[in-house]
Amino acid sequence: MAASNNRKARNGGLRRSTPAQRASIVAALMGLMALSAPRPAFADLKLCNDTASRIGVAIGYTEKTGEPSSEGWWTIASQTCEVLLRGGIPSRLVYVRAIDYDRGGGWSGSTKLCTQKGAFAITGIRDCATHGYESEGFMEVDTGGSKQWTIRLSDPEKQGDGGS
Repeated sequence: MAASNNRKARNGGLRRSTPAQRASIVAALMGLMALSAPRPAFADLKLCNDTASRIGVAIGYTEKTGEPSSEGWWTIASQTCEVLLRGGIPSRLVYVRAIDYDRGGGWSGSTKLCTQKGAFAITGIRDCATHGYESEGFMEVDTGGSKQWTIRLSDPEKQGDGGS
């Protein structure tokens, strides 16, 4: 009897678990660890086309070296979103130019960046014409330094004055 009481005292009065119970405990702990594990950060620049048309999109930004970069053209179907840059936005200010392929017109601004008719990625060029590129106006988007941002383009008649 004394040996039995000593054994209880050493293991806190708990009985030994069976292999099936240990497997259940391990599975539960693994599940808890998966829930608390750090998740990968999703840092992307996404553009949503809230229009009734297909649009072509080009973007611009400043590289870490200070050089201007522009790239495009993504074709984005009506009522869909596309990730344009993965892994973080390279600069606080991003520039967007979009063309409405179906109805004409588009979105532009006063910041001039280089483009060309087909797909392109242009870095470090400030004088577009000298290098055979077009110089086109892009609208400025201030991301506030966020590494993840979504830009939404909508039909002009849906934009309103900001009220609900």
